[in-house]
Amino acid sequence: MKKRIAANALIGGVIVAAMIVAAIMGAVWTPHDPLKINFVARLKPPGGGFLLGTDEFGRDELSRLLAGASSSVWISFLTVSFAIVAGTAIGTLTGFVRGWTDRIIMAFNNALLAFPGLLLALGLLAVVGANKYGIILALGLAYTPSVTRIVRGTVLSLREKEFIESSRVLGNSELYTMFRHVLPNCVAPLTVLATSMFGWVILAESALSFLGLGVPPPAPTWGNMLAAARPFMAQASYLSILPGLAIALALLGINLLGDAVRDRFDPRMRGVQ
Repeated sequence: MKKRIAANALIGGVIVAAMIVAAIMGAVWTPHDPLKINFVARLKPPGGGFLLGTDEFGRDELSRLLAGASSSVWISFLTVSFAIVAGTAIGTLTGFVRGWTDRIIMAFNNALLAFPGLLLALGLLAVVGANKYGIILALGLAYTPSVTRIVRGTVLSLREKEFIESSRVLGNSELYTMFRHVLPNCVAPLTVLATSMFGWVILAESALSFLGLGVPPPAPTWGNMLAAARPFMAQASYLSILPGLAIALALLGINLLGDAVRDRFDPRMRGVQ
């Protein structure tokens, strides 16, 4: 069992590391300008001066994949950070304070959980507009209720522990006890959740971009590259295969790494060979 966990961690780590390197490369350097139109090189197959071919406007496909990786990773990182920070703050407050504050906030939180995350993000994007920061805000708000619920459940179990009572007996304030003893014990479940959520956000962002509600063209993302490739699937199948493969590999790597992280923090896995 430990060998399987190690293998998942290794494979997932390598794929995620490659994705991060591609994202950094796409932000600082690409073989060609990903936005430059060149009708002379329109729909050139992979090879020659264009390693992965060109699209319908003669733009280098490799450069656009790298730039798309940069957009996807940056949007996912900011979205997950927003959801984790907001959800942790709300979940800790409701779980530790309890009373009417907990009931009112959790009633609203449960109402939001009744909506699928992508559907809720679509509704929010209709209000804030389809752009990079609109996606971050919409997806961040859509995934915050899940974080809130998990953190609240963890806090509810922690607040009855002996070391919390000891902190109170020593005269420490509730705020000090919350930050010093409760929040550090939420790191493990939050780490597992953040790893999984990163993959969810990449998939959701790609789906929104595919529907035309993501980062507006001509800026490349894997989702809008897939959408733009639909009319050329028979003529230039690589245009749809490459971004689709990039999304699939990214999700595979994140899921494998997430499984390894979950197994690492799961007390039931300790001592399993």
